[in-house]
Order: sequence, then C-alpha cells, then structure tokens
Amino acid sequence: MTAPREHRVTHAFVTLAASLAGGEDPLALLELLVEHCAELLDVDSAGLLLADRHDVLHVMAASTSQTRDLELFQVQRGEGPCKDCYHGGHPVLVADLARADGRWPSFAPAARAAGFASVHAVPMRFSGHRLGALGLFSGRPGALGEADLQLAQALADVSSITLVQDRAATDRDSLNAQLEGALQSRIVLEQAKGLLAQAGELDMGAAFAVLRTFSRDRNAKLSDVARALVARTLAASDVLADVRSRHGDGKDARADRRRG
Repeated sequence: MTAPREHRVTHAFVTLAASLAGGEDPLALLELLVEHCAELLDVDSAGLLLADRHDVLHVMAASTSQTRDLELFQVQRGEGPCKDCYHGGHPVLVADLARADGRWPSFAPAARAAGFASVHAVPMRFSGHRLGALGLFSGRPGALGEADLQLAQALADVSSITLVQDRAATDRDSLNAQLEGALQSRIVLEQAKGLLAQAGELDMGAAFAVLRTFSRDRNAKLSDVARALVARTLAASDVLADVRSRHGDGKDARADRRRG
C-alpha cells in the first residue's frame, strides 16, 4: 500500500538532507531531486537546468529521457518555460500547452509531440541570485495546485543549497565558481555514462543506474568514479562486472531505464 503523501514528502526531505550531510555528490542529489518531484507532485516528470556565468542554461538532471530531450530543446531554441522562469525569476505556470504556441512557437508543439499537455517551472535561487530553473511536465492539462507549487519551490530551494554548499559563497563570483564546477562535473558524468552505455550495450538511463550503484557500493563520490572512467584508470568493463556480480542481472538498471 502506498504511504500517505505527507509521509512521502517527509521521507524525500529527510533523504535529501541526509545525503547532503553525508557528503554525497551534488549531481547524484539533483538526480534524486527530479525523481522526488515526479513522484510527489501532480506531474509526470521533471528536469533541472543550471545557468553558467554567461546566463546560458544547461541540463543538469531529468527524470525521463523525453524530459531531458525537451529541456535540451528549449536551451537550443532559446524558448520555453525554464528559460522564461530563469530570466524572470518567478514561476511560469502553463495549464494548457495547446494555447502556448504564440508564446513558444517551437517548444510548445515539441512538448505536445512528446506527450505533454501542461508544463510549469519554478526558479532555483540562492541568497538573492538566480541559479536556474526546475521544470515540471504533465501529460494532462491543468493548473498546478498551490500546495504542489509550494512543495516544488521548496524542492528547488533544496537543490540550490545542494549546489552551493559553501555558506560563505554569497557573492556572484563565488557562486559562479561553484556552479561552473558543477557544470564541468556534469560533462564528465555524461562522458562516463557514454562509456558504460557502449561497453554494456545500455541506454543512458541504465548506464547512470550502473554508475550510481557502483559509487554507492564503494562509498565513493559519483563524480570521482566518473572521472576515473573518463581517465581510463577505471575500466567500464570492471564497473559493469562488479555491479552485475553484486546485484544480479541489473534490475535497478532496468527500473532506471523505464524512467528514461
């Protein structure tokens, strides 16, 4: 039986807080965050974009491959809810994408073609600075309820704190340095996922599941394992063999693959 929503909300925040306190890699926490959003909110999937020092947004996490593609699409086309949310600094709520073609002539049709009927975005912020945006996608038209909007913003705020863990980093230069580090780590992570995907004939979602499982088994940071794979000091075949020997034929990976 599914636990009451308030219990699941509490569990999500406790999990995020415990992971942060335990020093888990911020990138792993962002992946966990979008999974929590898709589970707790009245949406089907979530994606998270982060801005660099030039105000260019980058995809940092997504709960499904369709969402990742759409987030990347709006970055490339320069239009969409997360872009508007980031630059405006306030939530963007669109209950019916069928009426958004005039606002986003490229993004709205693409989102509908991917199976989404409504989309919302809330800002990521820290100490008065804009960091990015959290996008929420649903296959059904409809407004996002006030309780869900407040919860989404709280989850976005947690992700912002996760990214900027140094409490002294309240000026823009310090924030930029930390955010650039996160963006660089993301690039290495994608390269590592690609190596695992190729070696194990996996899609990118399943490759990430293997990478995350291996790092947790070894009590190592996700970014450290990714860097070792890219530097070839750790073989992708060894990672795959280790995870398969410990966890059988990859049930966790298949679960992640269904999510995208």
